[in-house]
Formats: sequence, C-alpha cells, structure tokens
Amino acid sequence: MKTTLTPESFEKLLTWLDSNREEAAVKYENVRLRLITYFTCNGCGDQAEDLADETLDRVARNLVRGKVPEPFTGNKQLYFLAFAKNIRLENLHKPPEIPDPQPVTRDTAEAKSQCLEECARRILPSEERLLAIEYYNCEKSTKAENHKKLAKQFGLGLPGLRTRMHRIRERLRPCIEECLERLQG
Repeated sequence: MKTTLTPESFEKLLTWLDSNREEAAVKYENVRLRLITYFTCNGCGDQAEDLADETLDRVARNLVRGKVPEPFTGNKQLYFLAFAKNIRLENLHKPPEIPDPQPVTRDTAEAKSQCLEECARRILPSEERLLAIEYYNCEKSTKAENHKKLAKQFGLGLPGLRTRMHRIRERLRPCIEECLERLQG
C-alpha cells in the first residue's frame, strides 16, 4: 500500500500534532510506531506498517478537508487509534489477495518431476532420495494410501513422514527453483 500524503496534507498533520516542527516530527514518529504496534498485536502482521501509514493518511485527509474539530481538545493518540480500529476491521473483512495460479501443464509437471529427480540425486543420500521420489511420484487418487505405505516402509508414523518430508523439501527447494528457472527461462 502506497502512502497518499501530499506535502500539504503532511505539513497540516505535523502542524496539528505540534506547532514546533521538531516536536511534531517526534510525535509523528511516536504515533506511527504505536500504530504499527497496535496493528501487529491485533493480527495484522506483515501489513502493520502499511495499515499504520493508511491511518496517518486518513487523519491527514480529514485535517485537509476540515473534518477534524478545531481546536482539537481530545487526546490525539486516541483519535489516531479510533481510525486504526476502523482500518483494522476493514482489513479483516477484505478478502486476501491471491495471485492467479499458473496452469499446470504436462510440460510443467514433467519439468518439476525432472528437477525433483535431478536435485534429489545431487543433494540427498540414497534413502532420502528414494523417499522423496516415491512421496511425490504417485497418483492423487492413491496419495494417502501411498503415504501410509511409505511411512510403514521407513519405520515412521504419518506425522513423522510429514516432518521428514518437510525437512527434505526445505533442502531441495532452492535447487528445484533454480532448475525450473533454467528449464523455463
């Protein structure tokens, strides 16, 4: 999310925070940090900074439009927080932006399989290589049954199999991504 503060609205916001420009800048940074903390603590995680900036933008827009009572007699921190609460609720109701998935074509599936085998051969010991290839090279309709057989074959429970595959996948991921880029690019 990109800030929409104009120089005029930013100046108006600073002046509203404090008539002394240096004090206003300190207050602005304090408000911004408190807003980031508020959004982080209320489940907004990675978006906390963007939402804090959106809050500052909206307050500044209201100042420019004359929608903030003058003289303002309340607590300015609480005024920002009221906006932050509304923005947080808007954000919670907004559907997440999910990029369109690339269609899986036969060529893509073959490339992934080829890269898996190539990287497994280069990186993994033989037992893990066999596990990884067997784990991923099965039909979707028999996937659950195949995973149960693999877990039993390797002396693991299903949670143990998933954990082990997660660790293998993390080791293979950079190699597979590089391989796919090479094949597709």
